[in-house]
Amino acid sequence: MKILISPQAFKESLSGIEAARAIEEGVLRVLPNAQTTLIPIADGGDGTLETLVGTTEGTIKQATVSDPLGRPIISTWGALGDGQTAMIEMSRASGLALLQEHERDPRITSTSGTGELIIEALNEGFSRLIIGIGGSATNDGGAGMAHALGIKLLDKYGINLKPGGSSLKDLDQIDVSGMDTRISDATIMVATDVSNILCGPTGASAVYGPQKGATQSMIEELDQCLNHFADSIEKILNIDIRQVPGSGAAGGLGAGLMAFLKADLQPGVDVVLDTLKIESYLEDTDLVITGEGQMDYQTVFNKAPIGIAKRAQKRNIPVIAIAGSLGKGYEQVFDHGIDGVTAAVLAPMPLTRATDEAKSLVSLAAERAVRLVEVGRNFDH
Repeated sequence: MKILISPQAFKESLSGIEAARAIEEGVLRVLPNAQTTLIPIADGGDGTLETLVGTTEGTIKQATVSDPLGRPIISTWGALGDGQTAMIEMSRASGLALLQEHERDPRITSTSGTGELIIEALNEGFSRLIIGIGGSATNDGGAGMAHALGIKLLDKYGINLKPGGSSLKDLDQIDVSGMDTRISDATIMVATDVSNILCGPTGASAVYGPQKGATQSMIEELDQCLNHFADSIEKILNIDIRQVPGSGAAGGLGAGLMAFLKADLQPGVDVVLDTLKIESYLEDTDLVITGEGQMDYQTVFNKAPIGIAKRAQKRNIPVIAIAGSLGKGYEQVFDHGIDGVTAAVLAPMPLTRATDEAKSLVSLAAERAVRLVEVGRNFDH
């Protein structure tokens, strides 16, 4: 039996490759002669950098960039094994996790560090960039990133806007003449796992502002600022980004990447699967085993396990998912290409224990799942 093992990371427990190896251990206890291929996957959020770098035999590089408040930090980005593609996670430079809770204020946080990571990749000769835009601390529409790349966002007096989302209300001029010329020769793909538009009740400020420290009054202010930002881009650059799905991702960074860098926004899992050339691994595969830490109703919104399940389904390949735990509405995955699900944790236990024992729990769950597969195969015979 040829088995493709493609889980994503089990958050705070196992990396993608660690989860894949644990599943493989369980599989081989039942089917010692099985041919297993381990290809961890991701959806553009946390863990995508390590997944793509590790699977393509690339390298993780360091760079000193600005954090969301403009302080210098050591960040990381990935050089993929093809020598042409760089992977940048905006959260490594402009992420919420880089700030203390009392520092969170999307009126002043900036994406400038993300722009600085893009420059690092360009400086090293990479012409194909994948930018994952999840986990942001910002709501500036990508203005900080644009400034780092040489684009001038000016007020009516010709003065550069201050960092942060609240200054967008003063935007009067956009000067792209000083933009790094290497951008026009680069292919830029944006991997996002959300489809929010830029403004309004389902926009960047309203949906994600609270977790970034925004009060209700701040949300209203920031939404008005992004509205003005969208108006200005349409008026000056003749680009309408307001209603594009994903434009509201990462506090409007999705919109900025489209408007300033002509980037292509795609579901994160599709960007990852295409980069990994997953279709070549699905050829002649008998079974796919995927997985994630928590499987619930949110999984069906094009998370990594669903992404690979849909591709396997097109080839009539059965898919089993191993989940750390099962939450409300997990059954919806059965309508999206996953044929069977088993949980790693079968009885109540402290979270710390579940985390500490994640490897063995996932391995045992995989063993149980494959034993059931064998029952079905023997029954058919």
